[in-house]
Amino acid sequence: MKKYDIYGIGAAIVDTEVIVSDSFLSDNEIGKGLMTLVDEERQKYLIDSLTTQRIPVKMSCGGSACNSVVAASQFGSATFFSGKVADDEVGVFFAKDLNKSGVEFHQVEPSNGVTGKCLVMVTPDAERTMNTNLGASLELSYREVDEKALASSDWLYIEGYVVTDDQRTAVARDAMKFAKQNGVKTSLSLSDPFVVEVFSENIKTIIGDDGLDLIFCNGDEARSFTGTHTIEAAAEELKKYAKTFAITRGPGGSLVFDGTRLIQTAGVMASAVDTNGAGDMFAGSFLFALGQGKDFGWAADFANAASSRVVSQFGPRIKAIEYISLKQQFNL
Repeated sequence: MKKYDIYGIGAAIVDTEVIVSDSFLSDNEIGKGLMTLVDEERQKYLIDSLTTQRIPVKMSCGGSACNSVVAASQFGSATFFSGKVADDEVGVFFAKDLNKSGVEFHQVEPSNGVTGKCLVMVTPDAERTMNTNLGASLELSYREVDEKALASSDWLYIEGYVVTDDQRTAVARDAMKFAKQNGVKTSLSLSDPFVVEVFSENIKTIIGDDGLDLIFCNGDEARSFTGTHTIEAAAEELKKYAKTFAITRGPGGSLVFDGTRLIQTAGVMASAVDTNGAGDMFAGSFLFALGQGKDFGWAADFANAASSRVVSQFGPRIKAIEYISLKQQFNL
C-alpha cells in the first residue's frame, strides 16, 4: 500500500489575483491570455500601476502542479509536493497555506532570494493573463525531490512549466526516471501553448523514449505539441508519447484516451468569471478519481464538473463545501 496517492513537482508560487481592464493590458503591452515570465522589477512596476484593483481578490499558494495536488488533497487524496521557496514572508505564507490544504511539503533549505509570485490579471470576459516571476523556483534541484516519499506514491505529477530551463528539465527527467524504476505511475501536464511551442524538445526529454503513463493538455497544447491541426489528429500523435491522455476542451468537455478507446465527455455549463486554475483542477480531480478506482470516462465527467465550479468564481480554488457537494453529486 502506497503512502501517497500523488506526488507533485513544480514551481512554488504565491498567486496574487487582481481584476484589470482590457486597456490596462494593452497600455502595459501585456499579451492577453498568456503566461509571461517577468523579472521582479517588472512585476513590481505592474503591481504599482494597478489603479482599478489595488487589493488582491485572492492570495493562495499556487503554481500549476501545486494547485492540482491541493485539489486532489481537498477531495481526499494523500498528497506530497516538492518545490522551492525563499526565506521570506511570501515563502512562509506558501508553506502554511499548502499545509493548511493538507499537502505535505518538502524543501531541503529555503533560498536566499525571493519566493516566486504570479500576478494573475482577470479581465471582465473571465480571461486570465499571468505575469510570473519564478524567483526561488528557478533554483529547484534534485535535492528537493524526496525519493523515499516518491517511491511510496501511486502517481508522480509534474507541470510542464518546469521545462523553461535546462536545470529544472533535468530535475523532472530524473524524477520521472526514478518513478518508472520504482513502479510509480508517471503523468505530465503540458501547461501552456507558449511553453509547448518554445520548449517541446525539453518536454520530450522529460517524457523519455519509453513514454509516460498519462499526459494532460488542452486542445491548443495538444495541437502545438504534435504539430497537427485538429484534435483528432493530435490524439493519434499523443499515443506515441503516453499510454493514456486527457485533452480538455473548455465548455466542450474533454477527450480522453484510456489506452484502448477514445472517450468524448460533455462539458458542464458554467457562467465563467475566471478561467484561472481550470486545467489544474481538472488534473487534480481526474487523478483523485483514478485513485478511487474509477474509469477514464467517469474521471473525466467528475473533472469536468470540478473545473466548471472553478471557472464560475475567482481564484484557482473552490470552497471546502464545494468539494463535499461534488463528491455527493457523484456518490463518493
